[in-house]
Amino acid sequence: MTDAAELRRRTRALLERQPPASTDRLDFLRARFDAGLAWVHYPEGLGGLGAPRALQAVVDAELAAAGAPDNDPRRIGIGLGMAAPTVLRHGTEEQQRRFLRPLWTGEEVWCQLFSEPGAGSDLAALGTRAVRDGDTWVVDGQKVWTSSAHLARWAILIARTDPGVPKHQGITYFVCDMTDPGVEVRPLRQLTGEAEFNEVFLTGVRIPDSRRLGAVGDGWRVARTTLMNERVSIGGMRLPREGGMIGPVVRTWRERPELRTHDLHQRLLGLWVESEVARLTAERLRQQLVAGQPGPEGSGTKLAFARLNQEISALEVELLGEEGLLYDDWTLRRPELVDFTGREAGYRYLRAKGNSIEGGTSEILLNIVAERVLGLPAEPRTDKDVAWKNLAR
Repeated sequence: MTDAAELRRRTRALLERQPPASTDRLDFLRARFDAGLAWVHYPEGLGGLGAPRALQAVVDAELAAAGAPDNDPRRIGIGLGMAAPTVLRHGTEEQQRRFLRPLWTGEEVWCQLFSEPGAGSDLAALGTRAVRDGDTWVVDGQKVWTSSAHLARWAILIARTDPGVPKHQGITYFVCDMTDPGVEVRPLRQLTGEAEFNEVFLTGVRIPDSRRLGAVGDGWRVARTTLMNERVSIGGMRLPREGGMIGPVVRTWRERPELRTHDLHQRLLGLWVESEVARLTAERLRQQLVAGQPGPEGSGTKLAFARLNQEISALEVELLGEEGLLYDDWTLRRPELVDFTGREAGYRYLRAKGNSIEGGTSEILLNIVAERVLGLPAEPRTDKDVAWKNLAR
């Protein structure tokens, strides 16, 4: 299935069977998945046709022209960008068939239970424990900075199953049902006033061994698949020219000449060029994904994304002067998604501060780029061969 004409034929056949104007949205999305047109590079039976990833654009263009509904990808970004590729690569056939369809249609929202109060940048130091009890695992611990936990049905979870080995070796990867007893989600209010993130407390949560992804103790390798895809999904999102954070600043500049100064002009030109370079680099990275799994290069795009968002939003606030200090609403809200371009400049400025933390801190990503992309000597690590239980905490 490598022919664009055949994909167009299949897409048009779907539109004839399920006319978007008269078909329930969820029914249409399910039919699209079953026709292999959800993500065409996935295997047959799992929403795809085993076609080249680049041909997804052919399907998307046909559907958009017909006014077909999408699956609201911003709302289910964690599922699409992180859980799905991990389940596809490491899950059993039964797990793939159970999780991928409702994940893609948006019937089931996913979140990520990775970071902990004592294991953020050094994620492998995590202390949440999973102890085996027959065919189940009993999980106790705390996770933090969990986007969409208040909406999610499922979570990708890593926990320590063997404290007697070095920290990277004693981790196992699970799928956790967020509706199970012992799962408590608490809002975590942030700088914007919203509670987009959450703390999650796990107390005696029982997870069947059938919801383990990968082998026992192999969770770090599985988690790396998630993390690499996460960085690509954050930093490598597809944008049009002047899309993303640079767009509102450019519009303000063109529409309000009274705000312009020579210094601001020079800074805006530089950030416009850098934004375009980052956009094209992300496009090249997505094309490289056609040949295989994402590599450490995704860390570079995520680094650029964070730095540019912060610099652009700071320039926008300065350009607007007193207006840039205004903020619409500090009420505690629990949004379903992050809307960078649909809010005012003050929101963008505050929310962008989190871009250099979420999805891997910029400091850690700089190390990854230095060591795995540039081949520079690794930093000394004294805890590499020490059992996790013997580490100083």
